[in-house]
Amino acid sequence: MQTIRQTGWMVVRQLRNLSRQPIWVVMMIIQPMIWLILYGQLLKNAGLQGHSQGAGTYIEFLAPGIICMNAFFGGMWSGMGMITDLDRKVIDRFLAAPASRLAIVLSQVVRAGITAMIQTLILLLVGLALGVRVHGGALGWLVIFVAAFLLASAFAGFSNGLALIFRRPESMIATANMVGLPLMFLSSILLTFALMPGWIKAVSRYNPVNWGVNAARNAVVYGGPWGTTGEFLLFLLAAMAATSLFATWCFRSYQRSI
Repeated sequence: MQTIRQTGWMVVRQLRNLSRQPIWVVMMIIQPMIWLILYGQLLKNAGLQGHSQGAGTYIEFLAPGIICMNAFFGGMWSGMGMITDLDRKVIDRFLAAPASRLAIVLSQVVRAGITAMIQTLILLLVGLALGVRVHGGALGWLVIFVAAFLLASAFAGFSNGLALIFRRPESMIATANMVGLPLMFLSSILLTFALMPGWIKAVSRYNPVNWGVNAARNAVVYGGPWGTTGEFLLFLLAAMAATSLFATWCFRSYQRSI
């Protein structure tokens, strides 16, 4: 119970830090809209309409993919916040306090998930204005928010673990790009499975990014099936737990090194 309470306080701290940087608040609002609008306009006449897996329009097919891509990249860059705290000796001060080590890590993970949900709401509202309809109704909306939260949190745990290992922004930037771009293109964010080579189809089945995309797309385009969608969310929950444990292990390793 104490760990949960401390995690909550640290999440509030993370959000306050974010609010004190106006450029990040603006980017958090504007960037997702750019992804959705520009990709939608760029590819809407590319002959993909017949391959949109039952979606009424390509933008309807694209919207859940962009939501998950945004959450995924947000999680991958989450480790930069940890590096900032390391550089400013904030983490060292926390170590001198009776604060839960797990709470320190989970605050970064949960903050990434909350940020992803805020951006998801913005994207959904923009999508509605562009003609996107969530066929899953209220449950569909909930699934989209949960998928975005879990996807961002899963990769935030991984990112913060790497930040505690590398401790330098240059290494984090290089790793985030090296891991993020292949995972993006090994998923159905932009294109349906029908247009993928066989080997990419096989790899994408084990890609956590694709789990989130499939769950969100089921909610938007099909309004189900909820059983399969629930499985994807459980996979993401397991990934979040695994990467949070990885980040906690890296934190304890960092603690032993100082």
